[in-house]
Amino acid sequence: MYTVTVSTDFVAQHFLTVPDPGPEGEVHSHHYELAAECAGPELNEYGYLLDIDDLTAALDAVEARYHDELLNDLEEFSGLNPSVEHFCRIVADRLAADLASEVETLRVTIHEDEIAWAAYERAL
Repeated sequence: MYTVTVSTDFVAQHFLTVPDPGPEGEVHSHHYELAAECAGPELNEYGYLLDIDDLTAALDAVEARYHDELLNDLEEFSGLNPSVEHFCRIVADRLAADLASEVETLRVTIHEDEIAWAAYERAL
C-alpha cells in the first residue's frame, strides 16, 4: 500500500454534553492538529496515489469550515457530543468525496492537545 498524508492545524471551540463532564462541560478551545492519511495499492499514470495539492485544498476547506467555530453550534454535530472521535468521522466523511479514485482507505487523526488524539478510518 502507498500512503500519502497531509496535515493542518486550527483552533476551534466545543463543550462536552455528557453527564458530569467536569470542566470540559464549559466552552473551551483546542488547537487541533488534523492529519489525513490516504492509502491505496496503485499509483496513477503520473506516479501519484493522489495529487498532494488536491488533498491540501480539501484540508484547507475543512480548516475554513471549523476555524474559530463552536462545534456544538454546527449542523453536523447536531444531537452529538462533540468528541474528538465524532470530529474525526465527520471530517473523514467530508473529505471522502474529494479524493482520487486510487485512494482505497482514508484515516483521519485529530490531536486535541499534545497528549490526546483520536482517529477514524474508512474505506472509500
